Amino acid sequence: MAGAIDHALRLRSLWIAWLLAMLFHVDLGLMPLFHGLSPEIHSHVEAAQLPLLFGAMLAYFLMPLAAIVLIAYAASDPSHPRRWRRWRLCHFWLSVVYTLTNIPHLVADILVPDARADQILLMLALVVLGLLINREGWLWWHVSP
Repeated sequence: MAGAIDHALRLRSLWIAWLLAMLFHVDLGLMPLFHGLSPEIHSHVEAAQLPLLFGAMLAYFLMPLAAIVLIAYAASDPSHPRRWRRWRLCHFWLSVVYTLTNIPHLVADILVPDARADQILLMLALVVLGLLINREGWLWWHVSP
């Protein structure tokens, strides 16, 4: 249909922006290293639990990558739109989970006594991008196949 909104394209773009903001959030956290300062924060995680934490963070980064690929496959298969309907539903709820995990992180960054404004701004950007992904994901899910 002429003039139809390409929600899948919007979603891919938003997820890529989200991933870049997330990577930059991590990068900014490490920037003190390049100026002879320590980026160390007091950890509340025991050393024995770190492999589990690292694995969880790896999964947290890989899920949006998988979402981008699956969105591309779904969008490039116009002759089988019903095949991808369940993915559209799962994607929407995945995006909600990501938004809900970023909100407490934003709040925590705000409440840290020595919080850096750049980190708070990036977390705010991640929450806004997440909300946009939620909106587009909802619309994409509800577009008639």
